Amino acid sequence: MAIIKAFRALRPTPSLVDKVAALPYDVMSSEEAREMVKGNPYSFLHVDKAEIDLDPSIDLYDTRVYEKARENLQQMIKDGVFIKENSECLYLYQQKMGERVQTGVVACASIEDYLNKLIKKHELTRADKEQDRIKHVDYCDANTGPIFLTYRGQVEIDALVQDWMDKEKPIYDFVSEDGIAHIIWLIHDPEVIQKLLELFAQVECLYIADGHHRSASAVQVGLMRKADNPGHRGDEEYNFFLSVIFPDNQLQIMDYNRVVKDLNGLSSQEFLQELGKSFSIEPYQGPGPYKPEAKGTFGMYLDGQWYILKAKEGSFDENDPVARLDVSILQHNLLGPILGINDPRTDKRIDFVGGIRGLQELERRVNEGMRVAFAMYPTSIKELMDIADADKIMPPKSTWFEPKLRSGIFIHQLE
Repeated sequence: MAIIKAFRALRPTPSLVDKVAALPYDVMSSEEAREMVKGNPYSFLHVDKAEIDLDPSIDLYDTRVYEKARENLQQMIKDGVFIKENSECLYLYQQKMGERVQTGVVACASIEDYLNKLIKKHELTRADKEQDRIKHVDYCDANTGPIFLTYRGQVEIDALVQDWMDKEKPIYDFVSEDGIAHIIWLIHDPEVIQKLLELFAQVECLYIADGHHRSASAVQVGLMRKADNPGHRGDEEYNFFLSVIFPDNQLQIMDYNRVVKDLNGLSSQEFLQELGKSFSIEPYQGPGPYKPEAKGTFGMYLDGQWYILKAKEGSFDENDPVARLDVSILQHNLLGPILGINDPRTDKRIDFVGGIRGLQELERRVNEGMRVAFAMYPTSIKELMDIADADKIMPPKSTWFEPKLRSGIFIHQLE
């Protein structure tokens, strides 16, 4: 059963929270981050992407980057940008994006639960990216970015969360530059905290929605600290990592689309002929880009024309939870065998475009030099959970969650 823990958060002073809160470190390049922080010395990107305060020639994984992250965090604490909670608390983090609302419990999750697969994953991690975050956590002595977790929603948890929001005023309430509202409540009542801990202890398992590298690195740092501590008890802060835990029925996965640089030596006509072996192909006659409306259906933009592709019966294994994913169908029937992209994690000929950017972005990318684009039907939360339950791994770039959690609103110190 899932173990969560209250903690003494390091968090921004209320007057600065909107300036501190930043997008996750891995959704922008260093150059983009440098532009984003101009005129804002409080942005948490100065900690999460500390290379922006160093010469651009310095390697991203240079020790000086992690030293700078630690230095910037300590300076912000010294300057009063962050305050430390007096006692162990839980928090509620609500995000509003248009009509969509999602509310999660901010707590620390257990490293032991991760190791025992009570916290389930669905993605592989890259060693270089994992090592980067291990060093970042170790140097900062803190979890600086929250892990996005989900669980099968529980009525009692929902009711307790709603009751607290109804009777208490938020400690933070701001709108970020992208129009998303962020509202945070502090749960300080020991009885309510204990009740939430008990309710989560009845949750069978938690799932990583987003943040596989952050969670893996937090676990590795915890294991390193454990090995270095002869008096290890199991309740030290390094045994837990910062999380925001949302019920599954409030979450939405957006499409994660693909653009490819060339047709692997084929002409457009040859390419379409090859496609016809596994897909039905129909030119799209409607207005604007074609957005897939059902599983097994894809939009394709080629030579200024949108097409509707439908996977033919028998072209994939309907009984395999991974093989029946749309991203798998596209990979195994088109990207690999026709376009020669056998490892989309490393192949430089393919790029990925989050659904938040819209399908016009696919048209723009093709019109400006890419050769073909594919619009995807979004993976569902149920598919994600089914694959994690089966202890299987999704293909790369299967899910795009929106809105993104902001970093810097909560920091979990390991000492």
